[in-house]
Amino acid sequence: MTTNKTTGFKANTRLIALPLLKNVFVQALLATVILFAAAMMSTSTAKAQESDTPVLAEVKQDSPVPDSDLAAEMESLKQALVNLNRDLFILEEDLLFPSSTQVAVYLAMDVGEYFKLDAVELKIDGELATHYLYTDRQVNALYKGGVQRLFVGNVNQGTREITAFFIGTGPENRPYKRAVSFEFEKDDEAATVELKIIDSTLKQQPTFTANLL
Repeated sequence: MTTNKTTGFKANTRLIALPLLKNVFVQALLATVILFAAAMMSTSTAKAQESDTPVLAEVKQDSPVPDSDLAAEMESLKQALVNLNRDLFILEEDLLFPSSTQVAVYLAMDVGEYFKLDAVELKIDGELATHYLYTDRQVNALYKGGVQRLFVGNVNQGTREITAFFIGTGPENRPYKRAVSFEFEKDDEAATVELKIIDSTLKQQPTFTANLL
């Protein structure tokens, strides 16, 4: 009963917090737009004042804001918005996927001769977690050392099993499907699992591994 109440409280907290996060983000966007509009209006006003003949010679015109200063200010605002968006993303992930239940699965590749990846199917404790189809561009990015976050989600603590099915083209251009399973103990810390595909020149075929980082 206590566990159900705790889970319900966490779920309600997330439901309440996420709209607040979105509201803060929208307000930040509006503030940036307003600041940008104000800066542009200030520049337009300064230029208009330069073109008009002053009524009284003794009235001094304020110096217009240099374009370089305005550009620097706008760049600073854009960077602040990027940082805010990143912080909100991290906070949202912490709310959606707390460390006590979080599992993240990453995919890396070191292949080329014996296997061409088309798709990956991921199951956790026998339940489908995700199914991902790859474009040539995405596969090339993985070949060059890229790492893909294939999945992030919540699982209960205890003994968990991850099974990944790799689908593609194997040696001699034949359809190829292999699976790798991995058991691990999920504790109250976030768990990170790395799936890796590598060429085995000894076996002349791809090998698939799963490890807990």
